[in-house]
Amino acid sequence: MMQLDRYTVGSYTIGAPYWKQLLWYFVGSPLVQSYWLPMSALKVWILRRFGAQIGQGVRIKPGVRVKFPWRLTIGDSVWLGEDAWIDNLATVTIENHVCLSQGVYLCTGNHDWSHPHFELKIAPIHIEEGSWIAAKAVIGPGVTIGKGAVLVLGGVTGRALEPMTIYAGNPAQPIKARKLAAVSPENDLTEIAN
Repeated sequence: MMQLDRYTVGSYTIGAPYWKQLLWYFVGSPLVQSYWLPMSALKVWILRRFGAQIGQGVRIKPGVRVKFPWRLTIGDSVWLGEDAWIDNLATVTIENHVCLSQGVYLCTGNHDWSHPHFELKIAPIHIEEGSWIAAKAVIGPGVTIGKGAVLVLGGVTGRALEPMTIYAGNPAQPIKARKLAAVSPENDLTEIAN
């Protein structure tokens, strides 16, 4: 039988002084989540002020939630979709050219259901370059998403995903290899976009 009145966080610490936590909770987080501030550059600036390490060309849509920016590292050209939730009790690392679609949930903390005091367990999440986490997908503590992997709509994983593989379901299972189409210079729209 669980005894929640005896729960403690053990040796876990939030990793920031109390004033910084309060300032993030009452000012920084509401501004980053805001639908009234659609500019990604301002949201990136705010996250950096609170300790996040963020590269260039990052797009942050409205409704994005970050628990602790001082435990967040984001590479270049990353997209964070509407209402994505980075629940980072532990470090979350998102490498270059990763897309987190709408409503994605990254969960770095859990509880030990076998422990009578419901002991807290945390582990980092690492999403490698070129991966796509589709809408409403969930990634659990301690997971590494391999380079170029895809977790499809509503997929849930509590274990590592292999590179260049498409996963679906709950729990996520590999469904096929990811193959990228060749792009010729005359069809490459990146020159037009820049």
